[in-house]
Amino acid sequence: MSATAARPLHKEWPTLVLLVSVYALWLALTFYSATLGLALTIPVLAVLIAQHSSIQHETLHIIEPRWPIIGLAIVFPAIGLYIPYIRFRDAHLEHHKNENLTDPYDDPESFYLCAEIWDKLPALVRLALHANNTLLGRMVLGPLVGQIAFMLSDYRAIVRGDRTVLRAWLVHIPAVAVVLCWLIAVSTMPLWAYLLSAYVGLSLLKIRTFLEHRAHETENGRSVIVEDRGPLAFLFLNNNFHAAHHAHPSVPWYDLPKLYRTQRQKFLTHNLDYRYRSYKGVFRAYFLRIKEPVEHPLWTLKNRNTPTDKTQP
Repeated sequence: MSATAARPLHKEWPTLVLLVSVYALWLALTFYSATLGLALTIPVLAVLIAQHSSIQHETLHIIEPRWPIIGLAIVFPAIGLYIPYIRFRDAHLEHHKNENLTDPYDDPESFYLCAEIWDKLPALVRLALHANNTLLGRMVLGPLVGQIAFMLSDYRAIVRGDRTVLRAWLVHIPAVAVVLCWLIAVSTMPLWAYLLSAYVGLSLLKIRTFLEHRAHETENGRSVIVEDRGPLAFLFLNNNFHAAHHAHPSVPWYDLPKLYRTQRQKFLTHNLDYRYRSYKGVFRAYFLRIKEPVEHPLWTLKNRNTPTDKTQP
């Protein structure tokens, strides 16, 4: 058993303290929304919802594998509303098969489409997806585009008889009900305003996911490092050191910066220097500019089972 796996639960106190703080602030903001005003409540709630999602990511990698019931319980309230935690967990763990990163078929978090499917899309859809490949578009349209694609995919899976997906959505119902009961019966926040907060929370998360992977011939060159230590890095719980996270997914968020710092050259050599100094640089480069085409430059229906190169350099 690794040292990480052997670590007792109380050693995860940074994550647990942060989680309790998020819930406490969430309760306070929704309860005093009328006093604080929506102009303050909506953006702060959006930040809390994005932070909660980052904690869910931490939980599925660090806490739930060792303490399954505790892991599920601590992130049970679906304050982000839109994504069932269990579906997020299952899809994300599938995403961590590094040899499939960016594959439009086998990576559930890929933003790419194969050329054959792209060519058949209506012009308006292609326009929207092009816009979605700018950072501004990803923040504005991304939550809607992603939610539609995600729910359509899950609907098809349920129709095909996938009980795992169905169970995840059934568990999501009481998780959302807990939040809605509080909002309707106790809080002073209008439901429409909360729905907007949840959408903006997803929008903030799209900043992280916008370029964390790229199409590349080699597996190692697909995961980014953003050397940022500012507010967004904290919001994402240091997942901006993404190549380091994919190499060591069991390392907790509070240890990732040190891991990267002490092995910086190794990580940059490994990921072929796919790196940005900060999110400020990311905004400057891609806020209004498309980073990559939607169609995957390497994988098509013809070579789906024989991609150009999935080997390490």
